[in-house]
Amino acid sequence: MIVTGKAFKYGDNVDTDVIIPARYLNSSDPEHLRQHCMEDIDADFVKEVGQGDIMAAGKNFGCGSSREHAPVAIKASGISLVIAESFARIFFRNCINVGLAIMECPEAAKAISKGDIIKADFDTGIIENVTKNEKYQAKPFPDFINGIIASGGLLEYTKKQTQN
Repeated sequence: MIVTGKAFKYGDNVDTDVIIPARYLNSSDPEHLRQHCMEDIDADFVKEVGQGDIMAAGKNFGCGSSREHAPVAIKASGISLVIAESFARIFFRNCINVGLAIMECPEAAKAISKGDIIKADFDTGIIENVTKNEKYQAKPFPDFINGIIASGGLLEYTKKQTQN
């Protein structure tokens, strides 16, 4: 699977309460969460993000709580992939569980600027910064994780697997 989109860029230690502020956690509805995604760090994010866009960040992205609301909000906003130097472990797993693609690639995460056009191949792990004409290598997803992401998350993947 290959995705292409405009980049949104964030720094180190972006926690789940910045991704989706706790005051909006009275609902787990993806549309409700989408409307408030990143608003405390980037008030224009929800106005500017488009379907398929890509988020890049520094170290320890998604630290904080173990709630799945944060990756749900990012995915519902239209983001097709999050590239970071590193992810908080529970956030990493929650992303896979909800079907939000993520790649750890410090070189790409550092080089990407807001507005760059990024193309990424989940099968090969190649991330291309089309704007800067640069390529980076992330570790590709194993087939079963590609299957979970392509299915839209662990629940849908499991349903498909048990129906066969």
